[in-house]
Amino acid sequence: MKVSIQSVNFNADKALIDFVEEKAKQLDKFYDKIINIEVFLKVQQTAEKDNKHVEIKISIPGDEFMVKKQAKYMEEGVNMALDTLKRQLLKKKEKIRD
Repeated sequence: MKVSIQSVNFNADKALIDFVEEKAKQLDKFYDKIINIEVFLKVQQTAEKDNKHVEIKISIPGDEFMVKKQAKYMEEGVNMALDTLKRQLLKKKEKIRD
């Protein structure tokens, strides 16, 4: 499984990149046939406090999942997006079993 991370409008530090990679690799527990994970971290220049956008795209054989979340902190957005993806992957796995 390949994890690629892109930061838009800011430079992500090593700690954030390591955090995202570690969390993304945990999805392998829920669905073992993940081909790749693309993570886009964006900061919008607005007056709002929730200006951090996280988009995660997962490719699996025959399907793709895309989740977009907005949060106050990048880590919070990543956690919310990955929680949503966990549920989607578990649903997909259950559908395959039936």
